[in-house]
This record gives sequence, C-alpha cells and structure tokens, in this order.
Amino acid sequence: MRDELETLGWYHYDLSRHAAEALLLNNGVDGSYLLRNSNEGPQSFALSVRAMDSVKHFHVTRRENHYVFGFNEFPRLEDFVKHFANQPLLGSDAETLLVLKCPYPWRVEEPSIYESVRVHTAVLTGRTESDLVPNAPALGTKEGYLIKQGALVKSWKQRWFTLSRYELKYFRDRECEEPIRTLDLRACSAVQFDYSQDRVNCFCLVFPERTFYACAKTGVEADEWLKILKWKLSQIRKGR
Repeated sequence: MRDELETLGWYHYDLSRHAAEALLLNNGVDGSYLLRNSNEGPQSFALSVRAMDSVKHFHVTRRENHYVFGFNEFPRLEDFVKHFANQPLLGSDAETLLVLKCPYPWRVEEPSIYESVRVHTAVLTGRTESDLVPNAPALGTKEGYLIKQGALVKSWKQRWFTLSRYELKYFRDRECEEPIRTLDLRACSAVQFDYSQDRVNCFCLVFPERTFYACAKTGVEADEWLKILKWKLSQIRKGR
C-alpha cells in the first residue's frame, strides 16, 4: 500500500541527515524545513529545520496513523499538516525560538541544460577502483548561547556559538555578524565534561595553546554540545 506521507510535497523519503543539512544550508532560508525518514525505525521520522547558520533535527513518530511531534499528537495527517500551515513556534534547551515558516519541496523545477565536453583525458595513470575514495566534509551543525570563561580575566560571559564543518565560532551576541574568534576543531585534541570550575554543565575544549571552558544553561544542552563536538572530532580523525 502507498504510504500516505507520499502525498506530502515536503516529505523527502530516505534523504540522509547529511544531505538534508547540505540542502537546507545551501538552498533554504531561516525557517525552511523538510520531513524525512529516521534511521531509528520504520515509524520514526525526522523534521530537519534551517535555523540561521545551522540545521536542527526533531523527532516525529507515527503510532497507529497518529503523528506525535513535540507535545502534540495529531490523529490524522491532515491535522499534522494544518499545524505546520499555522507556522508553529519551537523552543529548545538552547533557549532559542524557531518559527517553522516554509516547507522545502521534494520536487524542484530544474532546467534541462548540460555542459558540453571539449576536453576529456586522464591526469593520472595506473589507478584502479580501489583508489576512488569518496570524500565529503562532515556537516553536523549547532548553535546556541553558552557561558564562556575569558582568557585573561577569568570572568564568565554569555556568547553566541555556532558550529559548522570544522569551525566553532563565538560572537558577542546572536545579532553580530563578525565572530570574536573562530576555533579550528582540527587543532582540538579533546572535548570533555569539566568539573574543575565552580559551575555546573561545564565542558572544555583542549587546544595546544589554550583550554577553552564553556557552560550550558541545562544539562541536556551541555550533553548535546558534547555529543556533537565529540562526533566532529571523530570525523576529523577519520579524515572526513
């Protein structure tokens, strides 16, 4: 039987998390979103949402044709879709609010234009299929406010952090365009919870020249930052 979700123009089937982030970051706008399958089971889905310079992912579950999203349960797909038509407002442990403005369609009109080939030759010789190594930089984005310890004066100040590709940037405020500093995670040797500071929900990033300390408002938010940063470091060590 045909799945009723196939009637939804912004259901992207088996689109991966990586592809969803690349799609929304390159072509979407703040508040763009799409629904895709999750790898957690046949009745589990993920709602991927563009939030400024990052993409956030939320669980959507289907139980006996009821759709569960956030604090709400919708008895029919029509009710689920109507909820999105009214541009729902989401809040997370990052203390940021996100308006779901417009769905990103599965089908997009494309031109039937192709480039002509004028030169076609091999640069190298003697290589085989085993030498073809697929490569794509790991995305995995996140943003939110953290309380950061200063370098010289050991005071704590709230900063807006963004994580994209290999870069962790922090700004004076969310509205600022120029970061105070950009940290290249390829130089980071470790990220871990820290209990040496007189603060809760604190973690640190270890660099050769300095260890950076930051605290989240909640334990859930600190755990999310730690998980995504550790995953980033593991991808870097794998050469991705």
